[in-house]
Amino acid sequence: MSYSHLTMIERGQLEALTSLHWSIRRMAAFLGRHPSTISRERRRQASSDTYQAAQAQEAYHQRRKACGRRGKATPELLQAITHHLHATWSPEQIARYAPEVTVGCGTIYRWLYQGLLAKGDLRCLRQKGKRKKVRETRGRFTVGRRIEERPAAVETRQTFGHWEMDTIVSSRGKSKGCLVTLTERKSRYLLAAPMPDRRSGTVTTAVETLMDQYPRGVFESITVDRGKEFACFPALEARGVPVYFADPYAAWQRGTNENANGLLREFFPKGMDLARLSRQKVDDVTGLIHRRPRNCLHGKTTENVFHEEVLRLN
Repeated sequence: MSYSHLTMIERGQLEALTSLHWSIRRMAAFLGRHPSTISRERRRQASSDTYQAAQAQEAYHQRRKACGRRGKATPELLQAITHHLHATWSPEQIARYAPEVTVGCGTIYRWLYQGLLAKGDLRCLRQKGKRKKVRETRGRFTVGRRIEERPAAVETRQTFGHWEMDTIVSSRGKSKGCLVTLTERKSRYLLAAPMPDRRSGTVTTAVETLMDQYPRGVFESITVDRGKEFACFPALEARGVPVYFADPYAAWQRGTNENANGLLREFFPKGMDLARLSRQKVDDVTGLIHRRPRNCLHGKTTENVFHEEVLRLN
């Protein structure tokens, strides 16, 4: 039989029976309750000789309000999570690596959808609540080394200095402005530079400018897709950096760079005129990405891992 609390009517009867000095068992039999229920109800009031039904009912309502599991969404915790969301951390990164956060990523998502975080604005999420795949039409040219010629050690990510490269463009017809992006496979370190257009000569200049900022050994190889902007590969190989071409429509062969481009799209969404971007703005955004803890790096940041590898070259 399921348990039910005493009603106000039963408490009124209990008050009358107590005034008649009935025993606990006799009152329980009259009310159809277990003697323990009546005994506990009587003990809740200070006096054992009298019983006040109205006072007992009010105390019952107060206990009901205070019972149940306490919520975890404290103002301090919500403020801490919101701070990390504004710093472009994902809910999973917050749950794993923010020491002051004691809830899982599922709870963070739920609070966000309930409007407890960031006023329910899903734009603070990494994917803005959407995932969309777009296939680009690319030009054709005679490619150089194919990806199957790339050393097997590159695939394991155990050696440093192997990069993947791509470009990010504005919406079709919006402008010719774009970004060239390079991602190092082991550290996931991201380099990006704005360009006025996607011509192969422009890409060559932008990439060589990025490469000149780092010592020898940082660039051991580059893997690209078959976009015609990478027809400039002979100029890069002349610097001693072999360039490998992925298979057609095989974006997973450059998954590190594809993921990095997705991170940049959080800040530079499709439809934005990339020709208006300054180098400083791009560097500020990549700096934010570099300072995030990464699951694939066991909680380390790409910045730390990259600099550790560069120091080993000296």
